[in-house]
Amino acid sequence: MLTASQIDRWLQEDIGHHDVTNDVGGDTRGRLVAKESGVAAGIDAAAAVFDHLGVDADREVADGDAIDTGDIVLQTNGLAQATLRAERVAVNLAGHASGVATKTREAVDRASGVANEVRIAGTRKTTPGLRGIEKRAVVAGGGDSHRLDLSHMVMIKENHIAELGLETAVERFRERVSFATKIEVEAESAEQAHRAAVVGADIVLLDNMTPAETEAVVAALADDAPDVLTEASGGIALGDVADYAATGVDIISMGSLTHSAPSLDFSFRTG
Repeated sequence: MLTASQIDRWLQEDIGHHDVTNDVGGDTRGRLVAKESGVAAGIDAAAAVFDHLGVDADREVADGDAIDTGDIVLQTNGLAQATLRAERVAVNLAGHASGVATKTREAVDRASGVANEVRIAGTRKTTPGLRGIEKRAVVAGGGDSHRLDLSHMVMIKENHIAELGLETAVERFRERVSFATKIEVEAESAEQAHRAAVVGADIVLLDNMTPAETEAVVAALADDAPDVLTEASGGIALGDVADYAATGVDIISMGSLTHSAPSLDFSFRTG
């Protein structure tokens, strides 16, 4: 949920201490228009910025809807000064989130064309202060949010293994979590993946493995630990998704969904 203080910070960053540019009287109507096709996201956040300044905002689409060039996604009605002050923050939020959703949808489509059951997931490689917006955008695009923060799942990565050892790390964190909290272990080799599965990991993340290596490990774990989920991750781009989907892996996680998605182009027009 967006908070008033969060929206205030966004607006203060843009408005500054002496806004002369938007010293405009009267009322006006506005519309947020898509300048390219994609998947809508961040529309609720954009509307919340206008609402925060007392401008009525009517959503014309919902997060996850496909949009085309020229589609109006949001309409506003209120004081001109408040409308213009909210404009840039709202457009930036909608553009960034829709870019994330659009890239996610493309990844989902590429994966489902090979294997319907594989999930596309985001990661914690998000913009500080915008994780909620970006995670919701991944979901709007048909992806899985993965863990929202450190409390949602224990992920034992290479640094934990370096500090504690794989088996000790799994044992240590298993003792400290609820029965409902899953434990995932990052593996950089087939041998490490097997050790993680045997010692009790719920999910094994196959890090920076090629599709061929991933397929071999997935097949081996299917025999030795059939209940363990497998996740492929590490520099996977859109062009790689189909190859990884064909390996039989359960999840493909992609940091690029949030840290490298191009913004979808929107224009806000008044009058």
